[in-house]
Amino acid sequence: MGVKGRKPCPNPAVQTLRPALAFQTTTTTASSTVHMSPPPPVKAARVGPVTTGIKIFQTEGVAALFSGVSATVLRQTLYSTTRMGLYDILKQKWTDQETKTMPLTQIGAGLIAGGIGAAVGNPADVAMVRMQADGRLPVSQRRNYTSVVDAITRMSKQEGVTSLWRGSSLTVNRAMLVTASQLASYDQIKETILKNGLMKDGLGTHVAASFSAGFVAALASNPVDVKNKGDEYEGGGGAKASVCGGVGLCYETVKAEGPMALYKGFIPTISRQGPFTVVLFVTLEQVRKLLKDF
Repeated sequence: MGVKGRKPCPNPAVQTLRPALAFQTTTTTASSTVHMSPPPPVKAARVGPVTTGIKIFQTEGVAALFSGVSATVLRQTLYSTTRMGLYDILKQKWTDQETKTMPLTQIGAGLIAGGIGAAVGNPADVAMVRMQADGRLPVSQRRNYTSVVDAITRMSKQEGVTSLWRGSSLTVNRAMLVTASQLASYDQIKETILKNGLMKDGLGTHVAASFSAGFVAALASNPVDVKNKGDEYEGGGGAKASVCGGVGLCYETVKAEGPMALYKGFIPTISRQGPFTVVLFVTLEQVRKLLKDF
């Protein structure tokens, strides 16, 4: 029973359980006003390739995992055969036949071959990106390409032939660095292994030289990949929009975050470049051996 003239003391436990009701009162004195700071933003969890693949499989089906595969095959056929065939031609043409030395010609041949190969394969590259992204568009906006030939044909008619080389400058720059570092380092490392008698010319030498070449290619191309991601961010405006050109963006990145910022994502890059380069050069050596026997 309460005493007359005095209001019963509210239960503090109940008050703490209902903070929202307390802040919704229309009459509040200055001493009882409480300012609540907003909760810190929750960082979105990183989604790995396996999780992404499972999500695509659940939402779009098995076929979505292989969307654009025809364009991928065509792109690799045009790009890889052009750059590797042209590299061998230039390397043999520029090699000193007497001393069998190739001073800087390997790098030069790789730069030229990579640039031409990327230019040749860029239409298939653009078609591949279009076909893979088509399934994520609203149904009314989907183009529903049936094949890489259909994609290239429709793009040429609807957007012009030049649309097939959209974004080719970034592709060519990266291909030049990758080809020069990958092919030149493979030849040099393989020659060093054989010259010093570390291993015989066989599968072991090819695997060792090719994985080392993949590591060198990842070192050379990762800063370009970081720059390309920065260019994509820059296109959205903001503070990054004031940066002009890739060199300026790389400089700003190093200045703000240090030199190692250019090698963000290096582990995924070497995880992809390493096995790919091993398969590439081991297959190439077997094809060379097969053709030599004929």
